[in-house]
Amino acid sequence: MAFDPATSSSEAFDPRIEGPWTHRDVAANGARFHIAELGEGPLVLLVHGWPQFWWTWRHQLTALAGAGYRAVAVDLRGVGGSDRTPRGYDPSNMALDLTGVIRSLGAHDATVVGHDWGGFLAWTAAAMRPALVRRLAVVSSAHPRRFRRSLLTDRRQIVAAEHLLGFQRPWVPERQLAADDSALVAEYLRAWTSPRHQPDEADLRTYRQAMQLSNTRHCSIEPYRWLMRSMGRPDGLQFSRRMNRTLHVPTLHVQGSDDPVLLADTAAGSGDYVDAPYSWRVLDGVGHYPQEEAPDAFSGLLLDWLKDASAGG
Repeated sequence: MAFDPATSSSEAFDPRIEGPWTHRDVAANGARFHIAELGEGPLVLLVHGWPQFWWTWRHQLTALAGAGYRAVAVDLRGVGGSDRTPRGYDPSNMALDLTGVIRSLGAHDATVVGHDWGGFLAWTAAAMRPALVRRLAVVSSAHPRRFRRSLLTDRRQIVAAEHLLGFQRPWVPERQLAADDSALVAEYLRAWTSPRHQPDEADLRTYRQAMQLSNTRHCSIEPYRWLMRSMGRPDGLQFSRRMNRTLHVPTLHVQGSDDPVLLADTAAGSGDYVDAPYSWRVLDGVGHYPQEEAPDAFSGLLLDWLKDASAGG
């Protein structure tokens, strides 16, 4: 079904937005996941953050396919066209979603590119299933242990992530996200994007309508409830210990200089967990969404890194 930007009804919205890519579902880790796929070659799995879905990677799907890669953008559990399961939103399980998708696509391994919460999961997948993650690219995302430490000790990062605290209330966030056709989603996207690269109304409407899809509001914030509530629980401490391992995978780490959500000081230092070629790149004048705010610059950076990594073996 084609997407009409002038449509305001969430019932008319189909997350399988038409384009040069193809849409299909794959089974992995006990659930069904929607993917948009384009191109042939080595697999690059693109993993979105919040409050988005696969469509955030529309520019990179075409850029990667044009450069000889098989680009696949996945909807995370509970979002877009993927299953809304009643549980399973902790990062360990969601990382297994990703590695399960890689296997379901018939690939031995993949370059995993993750943004925001998708980056958190990419870090996690590389630690838990290193054989399936050939290369790692994280965008606007700190290593899980680095992020946890900052949320406990860094006042600036705590303030920047105040929305995570708001998500801890039962049902109130869901109602707020539903109000006025998910107008709050547009507010977040505007606030977290650099003033130089503000999204247009059609893009904002797309994300607002995606948030209106059945149960997305609840499912999409469940990972953040786990993140905050588990910090002092055995499962959270176990996850933190699991992440305290060195990654032996070439890593590209991209940060927007003007990101107001994930501060550069928080992201910097994540390379301490990587014992492999590690590239830290800051995009000047870019906020929390490099792949959409500066798609050509970001895609060029990603493709150059992939080419260099391939040349280096």
